[in-house]
Amino acid sequence: MERKPQYTTQLGILLEAHRNGDESARNKILEHACERLGVLTSRMLRRKPQVKRWAETGDVLQEALLRLQRALESEKPEDARRFAGLASLQIRRELIDLARRFRGPQGIGHNHQTDQAEGPSRVELEKGKVEEPEDLEAWEHFHEAVEKLSDDQREVTDLIWYSGMTQEEVAAEIGVSLKTVKRRWQSARLRLGEVWKKG
Repeated sequence: MERKPQYTTQLGILLEAHRNGDESARNKILEHACERLGVLTSRMLRRKPQVKRWAETGDVLQEALLRLQRALESEKPEDARRFAGLASLQIRRELIDLARRFRGPQGIGHNHQTDQAEGPSRVELEKGKVEEPEDLEAWEHFHEAVEKLSDDQREVTDLIWYSGMTQEEVAAEIGVSLKTVKRRWQSARLRLGEVWKKG
C-alpha cells in the first residue's frame, strides 16, 4: 500500500488539532484546502459561460469556503478522507445552487448573450476522459446524481472528481487496492454517464 501524500498527512495533523479544541486549526484547515478548492472551482466554471459571466472563480470559491467554515463549526472530521467528503458536499451544493440561480427563463444568465468559453470541456482523469455536461440543467442534475451514488462510489468520486486526487492517492487514502478504486470509479462513471451525456 502506498504512503499517504504529504497533503493528507498535514491535513490530518490540523484535523486532529481541530478535534482537540484548537480554535486556530479551523482557519488553517480552510487555508490548507483553499488551493485545491480554487483549482476545482476554476475547472468547474471553465465551460460554463452562463455562470462565469456573472460569478467569477473567486466568488464561487469564497462561497464554498464559507459553507465549509460553517460545516466545520459543527462537524469535526476524523481524517482527511472524511474531510474530503465534507468539502466535496459543500462545493457540490454551491454548484447546484449556482446552476439553479442562472438557468431557466427567469435565470439571470438566460436573457443575456454570453461568449463561448475557450478550450475543451474535458478533464484528464487517469486513462480516460470525463466530460462534464455543458447545459446548466444537466450540470445541476450531474451534481445531484453524485449524491445518489452508493457510499463507496460517491467517496471515490468525491476524492477524484471534486478533490483532484489520482486513483493511486485515493487507494492510499482510503486503504484499499488500486484495483478496487478503479472498479468503484468505473461503476460511478457508468451510473453518471447518462447525466453527463446530456451536455
